Amino acid sequence: MSKQAAHLTPLHGGTLALGTVALSLATFMNVLDSSIANVSLPAISGDLGVSPVQGTWVITSFGVANAISVPLTGWLTQRFGAVRLFTMSILLFVLASWLCGFATSLEMLVACRVFQGLVAGPMIPLSQTLLLASYPRERAGTALALWGMTTLVAPVVGPLLGGWITDNVSWPWIFYINVPVGLLAATVTWSIYRGRETPVKKLPIDSVGLGLLVVWVGSLQVMLDKGKELDWFNSSTIQVLGLLAAIGLVVFVIWELTDEHPVVDLRLFAGRNFLFGAATLSIAYGLFFGNVVLMPLWLQQYMGYTATDAGFALAPVGLLAIILSPVVGKNITRIDPRQIATFAFVMFAVVLGMRSMFTTDTDLWTIMIPTLLQGAAMACFFIPLTTITLSGISHERLAAAAGLSNFVRITAGAMGTSIATTIWDNRATLHHHQLAEVLAQGNAIAGQTLEQLTQLGLNSQQALAQINRLVDQQAFTRAADDIFLISAAIFLLLIASIWLTKRPPKLESVDAGGAH
Repeated sequence: MSKQAAHLTPLHGGTLALGTVALSLATFMNVLDSSIANVSLPAISGDLGVSPVQGTWVITSFGVANAISVPLTGWLTQRFGAVRLFTMSILLFVLASWLCGFATSLEMLVACRVFQGLVAGPMIPLSQTLLLASYPRERAGTALALWGMTTLVAPVVGPLLGGWITDNVSWPWIFYINVPVGLLAATVTWSIYRGRETPVKKLPIDSVGLGLLVVWVGSLQVMLDKGKELDWFNSSTIQVLGLLAAIGLVVFVIWELTDEHPVVDLRLFAGRNFLFGAATLSIAYGLFFGNVVLMPLWLQQYMGYTATDAGFALAPVGLLAIILSPVVGKNITRIDPRQIATFAFVMFAVVLGMRSMFTTDTDLWTIMIPTLLQGAAMACFFIPLTTITLSGISHERLAAAAGLSNFVRITAGAMGTSIATTIWDNRATLHHHQLAEVLAQGNAIAGQTLEQLTQLGLNSQQALAQINRLVDQQAFTRAADDIFLISAAIFLLLIASIWLTKRPPKLESVDAGGAH
């Protein structure tokens, strides 16, 4: 079986097309589910009789479980085989989605979301592995481009689809829609790939390593999700979680490097391209994801946009990404992927630089222009950095490498979100104080505005509250501009880390990941 798995012939024609669609559907369903529930939280919370703050555990529980299970992909693949594991993950994901829709309490829904997150872990890295093994060497870039398109489009579709379903049907259907999609993907995947199973080894489970992974990743994820709500390290809960995460990480690294059968292959970081590729991809993704979360928050809370309007304003990001991803994929073996990634980072800096000039008077079309351009950056972002990261990895370690790099990226995305929203609040407080000081010094415009509001029938308290709202709008807009500008500068600095990697061999830039 090992020899067969190592020398699989590429798929062709309709079989290749069907296999690509099946793998892409599974990936799309997975990525979609990480964002589709966001806009439905008020409806879910209200229906289950809990506060919106408690309702955020619907998101947190999935993220914690998913982050824990992703790095287990390598061990699970060796134990059960890539095709069997991938198909079973899809079917269990379908079951978990069905149970989520039937949840009658928050506790039941959170438990089902934990189950859903755990079984979802192997799906994304294994979809990469199986796709790379399906295409001939010279078209491996195209395979990654097709995979990348699903991961780029799903976060855009998620909020729009989730909002529409919640408004026009009911929130359980954001989970039920996974059932037919998942069953179709699992059926097609098994029928095409069951004869292309990877080698299986009966390895002992690293129970200590797994326990340590659960402790430090779980503590870190909950700390990041709840830090802002609990006032960070002023809270004893956050202090304990931070201590658990730090100690757990140190002990975990020591254990995994000395254990004979580690649950996570940390020695992958000994490879120069994996180390700098995964680090660059993760830091950049954290920046990217933090800004992706910040934009709709600013639009809805301080620019008067509805959830649907905000989704419409951000939807153009997928246009250039879809158009350019296949072009990048076809040329990834011809052009140095480090050059393509550099272009992506420059484009991200340009986009964020444009956004740093947004004001409270900025119109929809001005907001959409950098969003449209961001699609070009995204198309040139994931494919070359994934190519660099997985180059030089043997076939037997490819699933472990894809799982570990995705784990680091997901964790960085969570950190990016938390850091961006925290800095946004802190900078807004600073700008609010500065603006309030100016008004307190007898600003003429403020006096005229106050007089106009009282003439409209508002009492002095109501008029001051309205002015405070206007100050908040200005403060949070300036704070968002600060984050956009800082992020642009960091993207430019990150270009240096791209060039610390080695260029993959021209004809094997992706295949060096061991797909064939």
